[in-house]
Amino acid sequence: MFLRPKHPLSRPTPARRPTPLACIMALSLGLLLSGCANLNIEETPDANAFQGLTEATWWRDFHDPLLTELITRAMRANPTILSSQAALLQARALRDVKLAATRPNLTVSGSAQRNTADGAESSVNFRGGLDASWELDVFGANRSALANSEADLQAAKASLRDVQLSMTAEVALAYIQLCGLQAQLGIAQHNLSSQQETLQITQWRAQAGLVTSLEVEQAQTAVSQTAAQLPALQSSLAKTRHSLAVLTGQRPHELDALLTATLPIPQVAAQAADVIPADSLRQRADVRAAEERITAALAAVDAAEAARLPKFKLGGSLGLTALTLAGLNNGAAVATQILASMSVPILDGGAAKAQVRAQQAVLAQTRATYQNILLTALKEVEDALIALQHDRERLRHLQQAASAADNAALLAQNRYNSGLIDFQTVLQTQRTLLGAQDSVASLQAELSSGHVRLIKAMGGGW
Repeated sequence: MFLRPKHPLSRPTPARRPTPLACIMALSLGLLLSGCANLNIEETPDANAFQGLTEATWWRDFHDPLLTELITRAMRANPTILSSQAALLQARALRDVKLAATRPNLTVSGSAQRNTADGAESSVNFRGGLDASWELDVFGANRSALANSEADLQAAKASLRDVQLSMTAEVALAYIQLCGLQAQLGIAQHNLSSQQETLQITQWRAQAGLVTSLEVEQAQTAVSQTAAQLPALQSSLAKTRHSLAVLTGQRPHELDALLTATLPIPQVAAQAADVIPADSLRQRADVRAAEERITAALAAVDAAEAARLPKFKLGGSLGLTALTLAGLNNGAAVATQILASMSVPILDGGAAKAQVRAQQAVLAQTRATYQNILLTALKEVEDALIALQHDRERLRHLQQAASAADNAALLAQNRYNSGLIDFQTVLQTQRTLLGAQDSVASLQAELSSGHVRLIKAMGGGW
């Protein structure tokens, strides 16, 4: 109601005895308002809606500060993550809408009306009112709808974690690719320098009549072929830097200065993926989201069942009517109203039953989807583990081959300089060395990428 404040020195007016209806109305309003205290419902969290969603710090296993810096930037500014955060806010707001339906509804109103008749003096009526209502959730329809919305909120949180994990994994994979390309570029440049020295020696020997122009042309071919690899590697490096910049929410060239230095390929300990707890799959965001969708579907079935049952509602109003605005404070007419209503669905053509069947079908689909997600998760983990195991074995053999190829190339170069072997042997050993070293660098990057894919398959670590 609207009341005009009294002057502090004014004489107090005699207290009006409340009518029995007013007492009943006040008691009803008190019961309505006290209903909030009995609702065991989660309150809206603080403003920091995303605190605790990014507990995983799996990238620290690589012990690479630059990788940590890039992932931190992506978490703050990646557009896909920001979009998922907004979706989470939407899900939280929709949950709060359902939460409001379980609580009493209180409305304050006021009005002024002027009445005019022919030849009569006009009159003005002022009115202030207070209306309250509360639907008694006897059969749990509102609670089921709230549980459904709460499950959607939890699914949105799981989806945000999934997006965060996907984006951090993409950053790590792009960074590992960048380091691998830098290693391959360094290997190509080193071998190009060695081949250029061989070409110069071959040209000197041709001038001395010790070899023919055929050997010179073969040496020049090897130099040109290796040099042709450099632009392709440099182009791939530039594109990877651009990808990293976009993943961190920046323009394509903004990370060029940060990523120009040659960086070692980040590695993790081999035993890091040897033992994985059996329940780690529940960390996966898609698995958790599927579980929450089952919870939401169960709540939807309960809500559909409850919609077939009676509904009870309490309501009331308290109003004051006076001929002057000041009269609302003193001498106003009091009007009270208490309303208790019940509605029972009788005939609806079977719509309510059909709605229950529809929600039960949705529940069955959700359970089947959950099983499919779980099987897919198991496959991804098994594939990642097998790939890591075989890549480690391959890397060990390739490193041995690269070491042997390096020794063979050095021996062949020395024997050629002494005139003991022909140029074809030198050319072959140089090609073998370049291929072996390039394969080692590529597989080292693939091994680190495989570890990232295993982490992603496990939902952020174990």
